[in-house]
Amino acid sequence: MTATETPAAALRRRGPGAPAKPPLAERWSRRGPLLPALLVVVVLTQLPFVATLYYSFQDRNLLRPDETSFAGFGNYAEVLGDAAFRGAVLNTVFLTAAVVLASIVLAIALAVLLDQKFLGRNVVRTLLITPFLVMPAAAALIWKHAVFNPLFGTLNWALSPFGVEKVDWVSEHPMFSLVLMLVWQWTPFMMLIVLAGLQSQDTEILEAARVDGAGPFTIFARITFPQLRRFIELAILLGSIFIVQTFDPIYLVTQGGPGQATTNLPYFIYQRTFRAFEVGEAAAAGVVVVIATIAIATFALRLFASMFREER
Repeated sequence: MTATETPAAALRRRGPGAPAKPPLAERWSRRGPLLPALLVVVVLTQLPFVATLYYSFQDRNLLRPDETSFAGFGNYAEVLGDAAFRGAVLNTVFLTAAVVLASIVLAIALAVLLDQKFLGRNVVRTLLITPFLVMPAAAALIWKHAVFNPLFGTLNWALSPFGVEKVDWVSEHPMFSLVLMLVWQWTPFMMLIVLAGLQSQDTEILEAARVDGAGPFTIFARITFPQLRRFIELAILLGSIFIVQTFDPIYLVTQGGPGQATTNLPYFIYQRTFRAFEVGEAAAAGVVVVIATIAIATFALRLFASMFREER
């Protein structure tokens, strides 16, 4: 509304159903407190990404700091044509898919268990959540030295009645070892999300189904599981975004080996930067990973928006 425009004229211009637009000063008074946080986010995320984008077009090696030149898309061509990079992509996809699928199955089973009333439920819930609270580096070292050790590891001890003895899990089964460790770490996170969905159910509907003669399996398959679909999708998407970034267990347990058997994308970028000292190629690989992550995050945000619209 201008200085000479009457409120009635402004209403006719906006239309009868349009909400009144707050004055500019009022809008900025609401946005102003958010500006410091926005500035911090830009400094911590966008400026490093711009620097990474710049280095991705440079032929730069830390062993030859004076021989920097413009490489164009040469670094991207080198990275995409590298068999080690393609292997890292396959390892990342396999590791993420295996961990997410195993974790969500266990999470649903544990959430259904914790949704029941039994003696000591709070203690059991705390114990099941604990693995997610352990630092990833500490968890990796515990699994490496206390669980996977071929001489006194608890995994060999637990399997010894079945004839399994002195198996060097990290060397002989490296990918299985990583999957087992990450499932232990991420199952509690997904379990909490699924448990929240179970506890948000309408108890009257469940009671009506029991009165009509429906059994526990029928109730879960026909009523509970369809209602949990949104929570399961949320757990899968968030878990995928986090597990794609796995670095600590690979660095501390397998070192990407044997060979390149467990090298994923974050560890590949580490190798190109701090072992080959190829800053340009590492930056190009980082940009590719960021683009892929943005695509996943965009899909997740759209899913969340549809979930919120469905709730309304």
